[in-house]
Amino acid sequence: MLRIEHVYWLCGAILAACAVQDLRARRRAHAAFWGILAACFLGGDGILAATAVGNALPAQMAGAGVIVLALIAGSGRLHRRTIIDPDASLRRANTSGLGNRLFAPALVIPLGTLGLVLLQPWLRFDGLTLIDSHQATLTALALACVLAALAALRLTHARPVTALEETGRLLNALSWAALLPMLLATLGAMFAATGVGEAVAHIMAALIPTDSRLACLLAYAFGMAVFTVIMGNAFAAFPVMTVGIGLPLLIVQHHADAAALGALGMLSGYCGTLLTPMAANYNVVPAALLELRDPNGVIRAQWPTAVFLFTANLLLMNFFAFR
Repeated sequence: MLRIEHVYWLCGAILAACAVQDLRARRRAHAAFWGILAACFLGGDGILAATAVGNALPAQMAGAGVIVLALIAGSGRLHRRTIIDPDASLRRANTSGLGNRLFAPALVIPLGTLGLVLLQPWLRFDGLTLIDSHQATLTALALACVLAALAALRLTHARPVTALEETGRLLNALSWAALLPMLLATLGAMFAATGVGEAVAHIMAALIPTDSRLACLLAYAFGMAVFTVIMGNAFAAFPVMTVGIGLPLLIVQHHADAAALGALGMLSGYCGTLLTPMAANYNVVPAALLELRDPNGVIRAQWPTAVFLFTANLLLMNFFAFR
């Protein structure tokens, strides 16, 4: 049975391989950064806990590792840089005949994840479920990524080591920004645990007429978008806005459908992601990789889409959450 722990092990193994590549290339800061992160993935309830070490990595050591990661990133030695590929012309020549088939492996990820999640209850072999029902979506996403990588290798006739080399190239180009989604999601969970959601609920109760379903809905949707702009990630905004507005006001008081409200509320937050430089891995890093003259060029190009999608999400939320 595939569990979420297996996904962590896979991530840790890939990060460790990238650290080894950087160490061989004498990029010691990069090697230390990805190596420490790999140890955090592997040392939780993972491989190290099942070997001679005997115990999982203590929480204090994991916390110290996070601090070291911040120090390495803040030192400036982990600067993002565009890596020049000396084989770029050869790669283009080898793939020129593939045409739009190059997009097929990328499509395996969303379609494969959706298919695996929907088929998860029936994927059984000898009485064992292929994907654990707990964290089934993330596990299915990881499996779909593996299938996409295999499809890409078969399509391009590349060696498996090429996938690791390109992973390391991309990670070094993204640099510390690759960790932002995970760190911001953790920050959102911390805010929820420390009562920020309850504080938001008290503030909203004083500012808006809570007996108005529309007012609560607008506060929830705009709160998701605005808080995402501030935090840079909808995963950080979701627990705060849901605990503060979604759950007590919309679900409990106005009897909104929790599944529809949560899904469309998260999409409203994603609209805020398109508008903020805080979402560095989406809006700042691509501008650096593409060497755009305007560092905010990505945001300027996509803000009309964000406004349109937010309006559509708001209308859909009002319809599906209160059917």
